[in-house]
Amino acid sequence: MDILQQEKVRKYEEFVDCRLKPDLVRAIGERDKVFQQQKIFADLKKNIENLEKNNVTRLRTLLNIGSEVYAQADIPDTRRIFVNVGLGFHVEFTWSEAIQFISVKEAKLEKEIEEYTNVIASIKAQIKMVCEGIRELLQLNE
Repeated sequence: MDILQQEKVRKYEEFVDCRLKPDLVRAIGERDKVFQQQKIFADLKKNIENLEKNNVTRLRTLLNIGSEVYAQADIPDTRRIFVNVGLGFHVEFTWSEAIQFISVKEAKLEKEIEEYTNVIASIKAQIKMVCEGIRELLQLNE
């Protein structure tokens, strides 16, 4: 193998290690964050539906105030709730309005997950293609 081939192989390996693999890790991390948001909204929707089904208008619960320290909270009227809509804003919703918002948000999150999945598949295909190019340069058998 001559020096030119060695340099090409080194550049391809460097491209995979320094560009494609970090991009893949970043995309997977971003998709995991969206999965986390999706789970939070699904849990909220389930809780609202349980409140509606059981017709709960007053609630007593424990509230995590940080560092696993809990305080008892008394909620005199559960028919209106505040939902984090993003960018630090919370909006007061009725149960039905909250469920409608959550349905729209879940659809948006599903699209984001699909987009990240496509990006991840594309990066994996690029890594495979570059590795195949390296294999051809080295004239190795599969």
